[in-house]
Amino acid sequence: MEIKSATFVVSNSDPSKCPDTGLPEYAFIGRSNVGKSSLINMLTNNKSLAKTSVRPGKTQLINHFLINKQWYLVDLPGYGYARVSKTYRAEWQKMINKYLLQRETLMNTFVLIDSRLEPQRIDLEFISMLGRNGIPLSIVFTKVDKQNQSSTALNVNAFKKALSEEWEELPTMFITSSVSGTGRSKLLDYIDSINQHQNTKE
Repeated sequence: MEIKSATFVVSNSDPSKCPDTGLPEYAFIGRSNVGKSSLINMLTNNKSLAKTSVRPGKTQLINHFLINKQWYLVDLPGYGYARVSKTYRAEWQKMINKYLLQRETLMNTFVLIDSRLEPQRIDLEFISMLGRNGIPLSIVFTKVDKQNQSSTALNVNAFKKALSEEWEELPTMFITSSVSGTGRSKLLDYIDSINQHQNTKE
């Protein structure tokens, strides 16, 4: 897939106010500071599309970006650490869950995982929640440029092993780097294949 246009559409805290166009949506989410904004900018080839920050918890709303005038890339607030109150974090979680559980045009949720880390319980629990609720998902390992391939493979395999304790069939996985562009074409082609499949069903 070639990205010809990527346009910010709207930010809001109420999933019921998301765009009502019927176009397919692909959500991106992960722990705070996992490199989500950098990945989105790499995928769209636009360094200023999603706002990056050294401060975790920068994204606080549901952000819709229209891609090629055909589908939405949805930037969701991160889960986990953020310098906000517990009450505010609870509101975030409620907003995220409402979007994920009720959004009929959501085709897939890409869960971002820091490839430098061993399996984190918060990530495994979030993925488990998606699975229990039948929400289609894929796993995107980020920041592979920050370490050697053997370290990445070690952590990815450990994550697969942890998931295998609960999952009979593992979700589709991608290895990515926002710096080198690793995984960009595979991830975009995956989205394109889902879109093409949807078109044949209509």
